[in-house]
Amino acid sequence: MNYINNAWVPSKTGRTFDNVNPADTSDIIGAFPLSSGDDVHEAVAAAAHAFSSWKLVPAPKRGDILRRAGDIFTRRKDELAEIMTREMGKTVTETKGDIQEAIDTAYYAATETRRLFGYTAPSEMSNKMNMSFRMPIGVCGIITAWNFPIAVPSWKILPALAAGNTVVFKPSDDSPHSANIFAEILEEAGLPAGVFNVIHGNAEAGSALVEHPQVRVVGFTGSTQTGKAIAARCGELNKKVSLEMGGKNAQIVMEDADLDLALDGVLWGAFGTTGQRCTATSRLILHESIHDEFVGRLVDAASKVVLGDGRKAGSQVGPVINQRQLDKILAYIEIGRSEGRCVAGGERDVEGDKANGYFVKPTIFVDIKPHHRMFQEEIFGPVLSIAKARTFDEAINMANDCQYGLSSSLYTRDVNRAFAAIRDIEAGITYINAPTIGAEAHMPFGGIKGTGNGHREGGWTVFDIFTEWKTVYVDYSGHLQRAQIDNY
Repeated sequence: MNYINNAWVPSKTGRTFDNVNPADTSDIIGAFPLSSGDDVHEAVAAAAHAFSSWKLVPAPKRGDILRRAGDIFTRRKDELAEIMTREMGKTVTETKGDIQEAIDTAYYAATETRRLFGYTAPSEMSNKMNMSFRMPIGVCGIITAWNFPIAVPSWKILPALAAGNTVVFKPSDDSPHSANIFAEILEEAGLPAGVFNVIHGNAEAGSALVEHPQVRVVGFTGSTQTGKAIAARCGELNKKVSLEMGGKNAQIVMEDADLDLALDGVLWGAFGTTGQRCTATSRLILHESIHDEFVGRLVDAASKVVLGDGRKAGSQVGPVINQRQLDKILAYIEIGRSEGRCVAGGERDVEGDKANGYFVKPTIFVDIKPHHRMFQEEIFGPVLSIAKARTFDEAINMANDCQYGLSSSLYTRDVNRAFAAIRDIEAGITYINAPTIGAEAHMPFGGIKGTGNGHREGGWTVFDIFTEWKTVYVDYSGHLQRAQIDNY
């Protein structure tokens, strides 16, 4: 069912798709609507109608609803983690972290409803006041990927609601159940009818949402190819758009680094969430003096990672999301064999009950050069490419020689190198002595170059996406003129 105007309604198409557990493809979670433009129009109409009253609700009162949503997410955390793991595969520990990000975002966005600050400035004229403040935009179309089915939507939806907008959400067709839970929680928290709506489906529904004339802003997380197409169309329609797209994140390990710390960082940065993060560590740049030792230790550690159903005790890495992604990853592994040398993994895992799922062994390539496809193209799977650097400057240049610029990492004990890396690495996020993965709700999140279009989610910066500035001039010199007339 779609969720429109606080009601669960079938699609007008009558068509559905199956939501499949990627750890066990015989496990069908449910059937969800393949919506059309007519369904999108109904949802947008509900959101547009609700906007006229929702924007007038005092912002702190909107924040009270978001705070209650955070409380409900907290209460249902364990239950939701099991549901999300069944739907998209990563371990329960990881899905609990996904939900925690939504909890943190709900509380942060609620707090910011009391701090949607504007500005005042002195006028160049006497008896005149200048000020500016944020205004809600209207209906927001939100389209997100499947890998963080609660966290990433929360980064967009909750600030959009806090700012006084209404939302139509088109989740990935690989994680529709999580989107329905999002709707349930917001309704229980007291969100009025029509303020938040969910439309399921594939690219047809997503395209209709982007095209709809009453959708004033589009927030997108997903592939670079799709994001560029959305950006081009929004440009033609003169529509505000925020893009969070691909990543090809580099971790640099220098010869003076704490190698135990760096090993743990790259292991889980590369293979946690099965490498299906836009912030995943997919490029490792090692100083030549520690290269062989570090690779040997990393290969040993990767060989001990336990693959399995994320709901089962002991599983450390789950499946990739679907057959299409499995085929893509296996194709890149073949490319890697032609460009470098595979020293770990390199194949699908079909042992035991994993034969029914989309499991890929943690895979490591060495002898990769910066110009190789394995070092340049996003794979979105448990595949790590390793290159060797002779100097710190060469390592920085190798990290920057990429079309993406989301996250980055440097392991070193040298504070001078650390600050040079903070300055010189071309990325929206830089970690020192920590992996490339992770985010905090109160800090800006996003990248440069091919990763996005300049906007940042998270923190105070997200409100730049979901508000417009209004400038106001108040000239109060008229009372002086009236006084002069009366006195005369």
